[in-house]
Amino acid sequence: MSRLQVQGVLESVLDWQYEPTHQSLRALYERAKSAQWSAEDDIDWSIEVPFGEPLPDTSWFSVAAFSASPLAHGGKPLWDAFQWELQSWMVSQFLHGEQGALVVAGRLAATLPDLESKYCAASQAVDEARHAEVFSRYLREHVPEPYPIASSLETLLTDILSDARWDITALGMQILVEALAMAAFRLADRTFHDALIRMIVRLVARDEARHVSFGVLSLEGIYSELTTAERADREEVVLEGAALMRRRFLLEDVWERLGIDTSAGVEFAATNELMVAYRQAIFARVVTSLGRIGLMTPKVHEGLSKLDLLGYSSARAAAAGLGTRS
Repeated sequence: MSRLQVQGVLESVLDWQYEPTHQSLRALYERAKSAQWSAEDDIDWSIEVPFGEPLPDTSWFSVAAFSASPLAHGGKPLWDAFQWELQSWMVSQFLHGEQGALVVAGRLAATLPDLESKYCAASQAVDEARHAEVFSRYLREHVPEPYPIASSLETLLTDILSDARWDITALGMQILVEALAMAAFRLADRTFHDALIRMIVRLVARDEARHVSFGVLSLEGIYSELTTAERADREEVVLEGAALMRRRFLLEDVWERLGIDTSAGVEFAATNELMVAYRQAIFARVVTSLGRIGLMTPKVHEGLSKLDLLGYSSARAAAAGLGTRS
């Protein structure tokens, strides 16, 4: 894997106001301190990971999806291989995303305008380092061939890190990437195929919930004060990021590794009911967070709908955002 180097302008801000001014951020920082866990002591690394072994029969919904997929010709062995490769791909992207979040948290600690926000960003950097540590170890010890970073995720991280405006950095990482990751971790706890990775994602999801809350608290009220042009710029950031995240979950790298025609695999991932429902489920938390910070605007709602990222629960959250924000 090659390195990603992003050139950008970083403005560092020091705040000499030491009196507490934001009780919600202070409470979040206190929770972060008390909720620390150890990658070495709180995870049972002795749990066996039977990577690549046959899997038990899944639900009829999954079986129906398999029967309609480009995998059907290979029978259950190919379906099992797909599920293991999908897990490998997802954990690999988790790892790459967590390293990106580590770098972004460090940048936010430098650029955020108030000290309590800096506290939260610094505590998040510690969390992200631990997340990268555990995902890296899991892949190193249990997955024969991890995946490089997906091109769409690399593009999104480049966009986030190359923008000098701290609110764009926070919007891209805390609201888009982190909210989606938190939802993906929680679904992974119910769908991944070994007890070790499920233990890991449960612990990581707990941290990610704080990170999303930090993003919301940092950005609440900001976008109502921007000009129409400035707000439109942020709407474009959301829609471009959403399009990149959707493209990422079309699984081009997985189809290629399994020897499946890439165009057929991508078409299946884009249109199959189960795959669409998965993307909508993990995007629901992004929609909720956008509503809370005032960016679930009619333009964003329309754009997300065209990307087929608004399911029933997401649509309700979007409607709530539209109903409470001007």
